[in-house]
Amino acid sequence: MSAKGKTRRSAAWFGSLDVHGFLYRSWMRNQGLPDHAFDGRPVIGICNTFSELTPCNAHLRGLAEHVKRGVWEAGGVPLEFPVMSLGETLVRPTAMMYRNLVSMDVEETIRANPIDGVVLMAGCDKTTPALVMGAASCDLPAILLSGGPMLNGKFRGTDIGSGTDLIRFATELRAGNMSREDFLSAEAAMSRSAGHCNVMGTASTMANLMEAMGLTLSGNGSLPAVDSRRKVLAHMTGRRIVEMVEEDLRLSAILTRDAFLNAVVANAALGGSTNAVVHLLAIAGRAGVDFTLDDWDRYARHVPTLVDLKPAGRFLMEDFCYAGGIAPVLDALGDRIRRNATTVSGRPLGALVEGAANYNRDVIRPLDNPVVADGGIAVLRGNLAPRGAVVKTAAATPALMRHRGRAVAFESYDDYRRRCDAPDLEIDETCIIVVKNCGPKGYPGMPELGNVALPKRILKKGVRDMVRISDARMSGTAYGTVVLHTSPEAADGGPLAVVRDGDWIALDVGARTLHLEVDDESLRRRLAGWTPPDLSSLSGYDRLYRTHVMSADQGADFDFLRGCRGAAVPKPGH
Repeated sequence: MSAKGKTRRSAAWFGSLDVHGFLYRSWMRNQGLPDHAFDGRPVIGICNTFSELTPCNAHLRGLAEHVKRGVWEAGGVPLEFPVMSLGETLVRPTAMMYRNLVSMDVEETIRANPIDGVVLMAGCDKTTPALVMGAASCDLPAILLSGGPMLNGKFRGTDIGSGTDLIRFATELRAGNMSREDFLSAEAAMSRSAGHCNVMGTASTMANLMEAMGLTLSGNGSLPAVDSRRKVLAHMTGRRIVEMVEEDLRLSAILTRDAFLNAVVANAALGGSTNAVVHLLAIAGRAGVDFTLDDWDRYARHVPTLVDLKPAGRFLMEDFCYAGGIAPVLDALGDRIRRNATTVSGRPLGALVEGAANYNRDVIRPLDNPVVADGGIAVLRGNLAPRGAVVKTAAATPALMRHRGRAVAFESYDDYRRRCDAPDLEIDETCIIVVKNCGPKGYPGMPELGNVALPKRILKKGVRDMVRISDARMSGTAYGTVVLHTSPEAADGGPLAVVRDGDWIALDVGARTLHLEVDDESLRRRLAGWTPPDLSSLSGYDRLYRTHVMSADQGADFDFLRGCRGAAVPKPGH
C-alpha cells in the first residue's frame, strides 16, 4: 500500500499468493532480487534511451546505475528497461519520423508492466519529447533526467560548438575560404566528451525547458555530461521518484498550462530551438492542455534573449553551467514566469529560482543589456501559411526581417541539391529560396533541412544569409533568416505546394505576415490543379506515419495518440 492508502499498480503483479504472484515473483528472482523487493515497495521503471547508435546518449547506461542507487536508498525497487533510441546524428531520413513511435514504445511499456513511477532518461533531440509524450499518455508519477551537454569543443585556441560551427565551417569550405585539412581537423576537435550538443540546440533547449516546466530537478538543463554533479543529480532523481510515488505526484499536476507558458517565455530568453514548438505542442496534446501555436507568439513577444549562447550568441553550454544555468534566467524574467507552477520537487518553481545567482553577466545578460531585445519565436500567418509558420528571431539577420523577394522554388530537397549551384539558375541574394515537400508527410518526417546552404555564387559574393522558406524544420544548432514549419505543408495541399519561380513573396516578421503576391483567384486555380501524393504503394511504419501524422501546427503527432489514456492495470495473460 502507498502512504495515501492506495494500492500500487505493481501489487497486481507481485502482491498475490496465487499462481500469478508466484509466476511474476519467481521469474524476477532470477535477477537476484531479495524477498523485500516484493514487500510492497514502489517499483520504479528506469526508461533508458542508451544506445551506441545515439552518441549523445551513449553514456546513459552508466548514469542509470546512479539512478538505481537513489531508488534503492529511498526504499524503491529500480527496474531498467530500454526503448528505441533516436540520434539526430545518424538516423535517416530523420529522427523526427520516429519520435511518435518511441512515444508509443514508452507508453505501452509503462502500461503493460508493474511500474508505479518512472524515470525518463533522455539526451539527444527527439528522445526528450518522445519520452515525455509517452509518459504523459499514462499519467503516472514521472521525472526526467537528461544526459547533459558535451564539454566545449576546442580548435586552435578557440571554443567551437556542435552544429553551429560545423555549419560555419561547411559554408567557408563551399566558399573556398577553408581548406579540407582544416575542416577535418575541426571535425576531430568538436565532440571531445560524452554528451549532447554543447550549443543551445534542440537537446539543450529541451533539457532546459523541462527544468523550466518543473519536470526535472534543478541543474538538469546545464550540468555537463561528464561533470560528477550529473551523477549526483541522477542519484537524487532516483530518490525523488520514490517520494513522488508516495505523494502520488503525477505528470498531470506538473504539465499544466502555466508550465507550457513558462516554457515559451524561457525559450525566448534562452534563444532556444524552433524544434521546441512542435515538441511542446505534441506534449500538450497528450496531456490534454489547451496550448496552441498562437500561444507561442503571444507569450514570447517582447521577451528578451538573455543567454548569449551559440547559435544566437557567443558562448557554449559549459559556460552557461558555470554562469548559473537556467535558474537565474528564470528569476530575472520576473512576473513573466508563472512562479506558482508545480515542480517534481514538490515546491513551486518560484521558490526554486528566487535569488539564484548569476556568476557571469556576459553569458547570462541582465534585462537592460540583452542579446536580442525581442528574441522569441515569431509565428507568421498569411496566404502562404494559413495555419502558421515560425521564424527564430534571435538567429535571424535583422535586415532581412522585413523583405520582399522573387521566389526561386524547388519541388523537393533533391531538386534543390541538383539545381542550387547550376550555372543557369536565376538567383541573387535578394531572392527568396523556397523548398517544398519537406514536411511531416512530404519528406517524410519533417527533416532539419530548412536552413539549406546558399548557392556557391552567392557565398563567393560574401553573402552569408538569405530568406529561406520551407515546411521543414531547422536544427537548433543552426542560424539564419529561415521560415519553417509552413502549414499546411506542401504534401498536404498547402499553398507552399503551388509557389512558382518568379512569384513575389513578402515577409514581415514585425507584422507577423508571410504573403504570396498572387491574387486569390489565381491561387485558388493553382490549388485546384494540385495532385496529392499517391500513398498506395507504401507499407509498414512509413504508411502508418504518412496516413496519421498531423500538421506541424499540431505538433506533428499521430491523430490517434492525442489525449491521456491512463495506466489502468491490464488483464493478466496467464
